[in-house]
Amino acid sequence: MMDRAALQVILLGMFLMSATSDPVKKKKNVDIYSFYINSTVTSRYATTVITSRVANTLNESQEIQFEVKIPKNAFISKFRMTIEGKTYDGVVKEKEAAQQQYNQAVSRGQSAGLVKSVGRTLEDFKTSVTVSAFSKVTFELTYEELLKRRLGKYELLINAQPMQPVADFKIDVHIQEKPGISFLEVKGDLSTGDLANAIKTTRADKDFQVWVTFYPTQDQQTKCKSCGENGLNGDLLITYDVERQNPKGEIMVSKGYFVHYFAPSDVPRISKNVVFIIDRSGSMSGRKIKQTRLALLKILSDLDEDDHFGLITFDSEVSLWKRELLRATEANLENAKSFVKEIRDRGATDINAAVLAGVDMINRHPREGTASILILLTDGDPTTGETNIEKIMSNVKKAIGNKFPLYCLGFGYDVNFDFLTKMSLENSGVARRIYEDSDADLQLQGFYEEVAVPLLTDIQLKYPGGTNLTKTSFSLYFNGSEIVVSGQITDNSVESFTTEVIAVSKGSNVTYQDTIMTKDPSDVPPENENFMQRLWAYLTVKQLLDRQVLLKGQEKEDEKKEALKLSLKYQFVTTLTSMVVTKPQEGEVEVANKPKEGKGGDGYTADVDSDDDDSAFLLHSVPMDYPAAMDYSDAMDYSVMIHHPLPTYGSPTIHTTTPPAVQVHSNRFLLPVVGQSKPLCFDVPLPHKLRLLQDSASEFSMNGESLSENHGFHQIAIHYKTNHHLIISTKSISYHNGQDKVEILWGQELTQHNTDGVSLVVLENEMNVTMGNIGVVIISHKKDGVKFLWPAIWEHPKDVNLTGVLGKSDISYVKTEGSQTPTLKMKDKEVKTYLETVSDYRFHSTPVQECWLVPFQAVMEAEISDFTVTQL
Repeated sequence: MMDRAALQVILLGMFLMSATSDPVKKKKNVDIYSFYINSTVTSRYATTVITSRVANTLNESQEIQFEVKIPKNAFISKFRMTIEGKTYDGVVKEKEAAQQQYNQAVSRGQSAGLVKSVGRTLEDFKTSVTVSAFSKVTFELTYEELLKRRLGKYELLINAQPMQPVADFKIDVHIQEKPGISFLEVKGDLSTGDLANAIKTTRADKDFQVWVTFYPTQDQQTKCKSCGENGLNGDLLITYDVERQNPKGEIMVSKGYFVHYFAPSDVPRISKNVVFIIDRSGSMSGRKIKQTRLALLKILSDLDEDDHFGLITFDSEVSLWKRELLRATEANLENAKSFVKEIRDRGATDINAAVLAGVDMINRHPREGTASILILLTDGDPTTGETNIEKIMSNVKKAIGNKFPLYCLGFGYDVNFDFLTKMSLENSGVARRIYEDSDADLQLQGFYEEVAVPLLTDIQLKYPGGTNLTKTSFSLYFNGSEIVVSGQITDNSVESFTTEVIAVSKGSNVTYQDTIMTKDPSDVPPENENFMQRLWAYLTVKQLLDRQVLLKGQEKEDEKKEALKLSLKYQFVTTLTSMVVTKPQEGEVEVANKPKEGKGGDGYTADVDSDDDDSAFLLHSVPMDYPAAMDYSDAMDYSVMIHHPLPTYGSPTIHTTTPPAVQVHSNRFLLPVVGQSKPLCFDVPLPHKLRLLQDSASEFSMNGESLSENHGFHQIAIHYKTNHHLIISTKSISYHNGQDKVEILWGQELTQHNTDGVSLVVLENEMNVTMGNIGVVIISHKKDGVKFLWPAIWEHPKDVNLTGVLGKSDISYVKTEGSQTPTLKMKDKEVKTYLETVSDYRFHSTPVQECWLVPFQAVMEAEISDFTVTQL
C-alpha cells in the first residue's frame, strides 16, 4: 500500500488530492460525484448526517481519504464506509478496549490516520481507505449536538470547502420548533454573491417548521465570491430563535423523557457589580495588551449607570484603580478610560493575589438586589507569589464562598487553560479561550455582552415526578441565554407533569410554575421520536464530564463510570470512548478519540464552552513493523503524507534504525544542541499555518504557510510593530510600511531597503530581514521543479523571549546508555527516539545530516495546535 501514490481526498472541509504534482491530472483521478449534508434540528437538538460518494477513476487502486469538519461541541455517533456493496461500521468502545484493538493492528504493521482541530469552532474527522480501480466508496458520518443559545439566538454551522466542483451537491436543513420560529437568517460565505440564489427557505405549519436548502450548480460552485476552479470555500451559518410567549418556559415530554427550556425575558435587569482583573505581565506585551485596552474601553462604554465596577491590574504587584467599586457615571467612566489607556505590560504574574483582591473588593461593598461578577483576563501561568495551582484554586474558592461567579478568559496559546477551566467551574463560572488573532478585542467584547444583562440569580428548578435530572441549580441567568434541564419521568402513566422554578429577581423571590399534559399528541415526527432521550443523554454526559473534573477519589470514578456507560449506550465519541474503524485491508484499524482543551490534566477538560476548544481528535500513525510491545502513544502523528521515508524498528530481537519505504508528508525541522554532535529533529505534518517566531515585547512575529504537495513554505509573513508587514512568496516579496509599498522580485540583482529600524537585503535566492534586534534569513529553494521557502534564525538575540516553532534555543539532551531502544533524556523525561536524516534547508546546498528524531511535543512541551495560526 505504501508503494502506491497516495491519493487523498478531503471532503466537506477540504478535498486535497496528493497523488501527483500535476494539478490538472489530480482532478481527473477522482470523481466526487455526490456530496450530501442533511441536518435535522428538533427542539434545538441537531442531528447531522454527511454522506459523500467518491469514484476512483484510475486503472489502479488508490487510497482515498475522507475528512469532515464538525462543530467542536458535537459528539460523533456513527460512521460507516460502503465499498462494493460491503459496509464497514465504526464501533464506539471504551478507550482501553479500543486501544488494545489498535495495538493489535499496529503489531501487524498497519497504520492509522489523524483527526485535528480546525480554527475556533470546528474539528476534523479523518480516515482513509484503499479503493480498487474504477470502484466507488460511500462515506457516511453522523454527529449530534445541542444548540446553545447566545445573545438571543441559536447557531447551526456547516462548513464546505471542496477542492473541486461536485455535480450533486446538496445541503438540506430541517428545523422544527414547537413554540414557533421567531426569526431565521442564513449567513456565511456560502450565502453571498451568486450562491445566494442557490439557497431556498420554506416555512410551514405557522412557522413551527422551516426548511433551508442549498443546491448550488457546478457553475455556481466556481463563480461565487469565495470560489474558484476548485469549487466552494466557506461556511453556511443558520441563526434563529423561537417564540417565547410563555415566561414559564417550554416543556416537552416524549416516551418517558422530558426537556424544559427556560428563558424568560419579561423580568427587569439586575444592576451588577463587575470587577475586571487584568494581567499586565510581560507576556501580555504588544498586541495582547493593546487589544485588551481596546476591549475594555468599549466595555466601559456599555456599562449601565446603575452598575458598579472596579479595575485591577496585576503583574508581580497588584494595583487597584480605586479601592472601592464606583458607580458607572459618565465622570467615573471617563476617568476609568484614562486609566485603561495607560495600562502597560511589565513584571511577572501573581494570579492568586489579584483574584483575591477582586473578591475582597466585591465583599467590602455588598449591594442588596444586585449581581456580582469577577472577570479575570490572563495569558499565562502564575509565576510569582503563590504559584501552586491547587493552593490558588483552594484560596479563591474559599474567598468567593459560592456567592458570585468567576469567569476566566485565557488569552493566547500558552495559557494554562486547564487551570482556568477548573477554577471557573469551582466558582460557578466558565472559562473562554481568547484566540490571539486580530479580532481578540471583539472576542473579549462578545464575551462581556453575554454576561452584561443579568436577569435572575440563585435559580432552582424542581420537577416532582422527575428523576435522573441534569443540572437544576444555576447562580445567574443572563438575558439572551437559556437554561436547559432534561430528565426522566418516574411514572409513565401520569397524565400531567409539573415544573417549578424559584429564583431571585432584583432582591425579591419569584416563582414560575407550569403543568403540561403528558398524553397530548406529540408534534415530533416518528423518525425523530427518540431525539429527547438522546438529548437527555448528550446533556447528561456533558455535565458528568464537567463535574468529574472537580472531583477526587471514588466520587470521581463514579461520575466517570456513569458517563462511560451512557457514552457506550448511545455510541457517543467522548473523552472516555473511542471509535474503532476497521477497514477492508486485512482488518486495518483506526481509532478516533475526542479531543481535549488545554494542556496537562487527566484526559478530560470540561466543555465549558463550544468555542473554547483548541483540541484535536488523535488517531496515532505508527511506522510499519513497529513492535507491539513498544509504547508509541506519545509519538508524533504521521498520518498526513510525508515524501521522505519514516524510520522503523526491526523485530523485538533485532534493533535497527534502517527506515522502510513509508511515505509521509511533513516538514522536518533541525534543532542544533550545544555540546552534542548530533542535533535533534522533529516533524510537523502538512499542510499547516504555523507561528514560526514571535517576540511579544518588540511586537515581532513571523508566520508561514505550507502546502500538502511539497516541502517548505509557499508563503511567509513577517509583522513588526503596527505598520511593518512583509509578505514573502515563492514568486515575489511585498513590504508595506504604513502607506508605502515596495515590491521586489526574486532573481533580481542585489536589492536593499532600509527604513525605521527595518533592513531588507534581497540576493538572488536569499533574503536577510532585520527588524529591531531580530534577524532572520529566508532561503528560496527549488527541488524537482517546485519552489519553496525555508526560514532560519542563526543567532538568538540576548534577553529576548522568542517563542514559536523556531524560537526554541535552550534545549539539551543526554543519550541514555544501555537501553535496547534509543532513548534521550530531555528535561528529566525519557523520550524514545531513532536515528534519522534531514536535509538542512537552512543552506543553499541542503546538506544531509544525521539527527535524533523526537516527537514535536517532547521538544516544544506543547501540541502542534498550540503553534497554528488562522491567518498569516
